[in-house]
Amino acid sequence: MSEETELETGYLSLNKAGEELCGDHAEKIASEGGTTFVLADGLGSGVQASILSTLTSSMLSTMIEGGLSLSDAVHSVIRTLPVAKARGNVAYSTFTIVKVLPDFSALIYNYDNPEPIFLHAGKEKNLRWEAKAIEGKTIAVAETTFEENDALILVTDGAVYAGVGETLNFGWTRKEIVSYMEALYDPSISSKNLATLLVDHCDLLYNRRPGDDTSAAVLRRRAKKTVNLMVGPATNPGDDDKMMALFFAQKGEHIVCGGTSAKVAASHLHEDVLTSLDYVTPEVPPTSLVAGIDLVTEGVLTLNKVVEISKDCLGSNQDYFDWSFRTDGASLLAKALFEEATDVSFYVGCAVNPAHQDPRYHINISTKMQLVEELAASLKKMGKRIKVAYF
Repeated sequence: MSEETELETGYLSLNKAGEELCGDHAEKIASEGGTTFVLADGLGSGVQASILSTLTSSMLSTMIEGGLSLSDAVHSVIRTLPVAKARGNVAYSTFTIVKVLPDFSALIYNYDNPEPIFLHAGKEKNLRWEAKAIEGKTIAVAETTFEENDALILVTDGAVYAGVGETLNFGWTRKEIVSYMEALYDPSISSKNLATLLVDHCDLLYNRRPGDDTSAAVLRRRAKKTVNLMVGPATNPGDDDKMMALFFAQKGEHIVCGGTSAKVAASHLHEDVLTSLDYVTPEVPPTSLVAGIDLVTEGVLTLNKVVEISKDCLGSNQDYFDWSFRTDGASLLAKALFEEATDVSFYVGCAVNPAHQDPRYHINISTKMQLVEELAASLKKMGKRIKVAYF
């Protein structure tokens, strides 16, 4: 992939009302040879659909990354998967495969899922689809190339049937989905959050009682961005200047967490710390201002809130509708790390904070270290590249 841009992927699914398992499944494998992404939709819902969609997406992605062509992989899967004779010999799973090479050229195979949507400059760009017969099945095949900020949106049929019998007579058509995504698309919104906005609107059309498993996946080419995050001053005060020099020498955004850290950073920059007493959100302490630093937040309490948000972000992502609009320290930090960053560098000072020694607060140095480790782990699961340095 390009040194300045990368392929970002995001996925979210909604279970059919009353089902414990989702009948849709997405699988992604990234390597030096590119990225393979598969979205499969198992027939029906529940356990059987979940098993078949998981099997389909896992087999396809593994075979393709193992060197098999998309065509050969599809041959193998169609021969392997059973058909539902009681339903007119339809396949037990439909799927969309996307193979994106390091130069951002892409090959798409679509078998009975709704036609993928390709956005260029925020507007739909029609792809040239060709029909290809494989094992008696018709597969739609298209090629394209991602330019910066281009996005490919994949959905299962739960999206185009959203609202049938509830809020709409004939469901949410593909044309309407295109109009919706064109209207809200912005390069600042991550792939996961674009998928979240789409799936949540489907859920709304279903009156929060989905009549089918519903999934959306977004693949987009975006600019890389580094966020440098400092948490705590160095163990040895004599190392503070070295830590600060390394921190501020890095390109990208600079964020400082913790009152003592802010004072040390401000001293290094020969600036003042302008503190605020305004609580935007009751449970999150106010932010501060230091010239030369992009964001200054309180330490442990704010980090703990961000860790909570990160766990939700990896799951249902429902907190997105709160933190994406708020301006408290935790929400601003979440935006920087989860939405804006592709790379995060942690600068962790291991000094013991005297303010944390009061037994009433149940905070110690291990609490801070655990929060940093949990946050770094969540960010890795989101696909971010992480570096952690301790001082």
